[in-house]
Amino acid sequence: MKFSIESVYNWYRNLIRNPKYRWWVILGTIVYFLSPIDLVPDVFPIVGEIDDVLLMTLLVTEVSGLVLESWKARKGVDTTANTSDDATSSAKTVDVDAVSG
Repeated sequence: MKFSIESVYNWYRNLIRNPKYRWWVILGTIVYFLSPIDLVPDVFPIVGEIDDVLLMTLLVTEVSGLVLESWKARKGVDTTANTSDDATSSAKTVDVDAVSG
């Protein structure tokens, strides 16, 4: 079995993005952060706090990404639900791929 930091990161990210397990992962991460039992004990200066800092950084990054996605989706639903003349006459966005030449 091949172990890498990237595989652990992908596993954690996929697990937290799954709505079925999201709250369990968030709760487990917070309990791990507050628990005195760690992968590297906090008794060792700097090295002992690295795993906590990395895990909390990952948690904050993923949760903020989920909040932003939810906010964008909600905002998108609100703008399409509006059927006034201003909403229908607004300019449309066109995606264009740039080619360097």
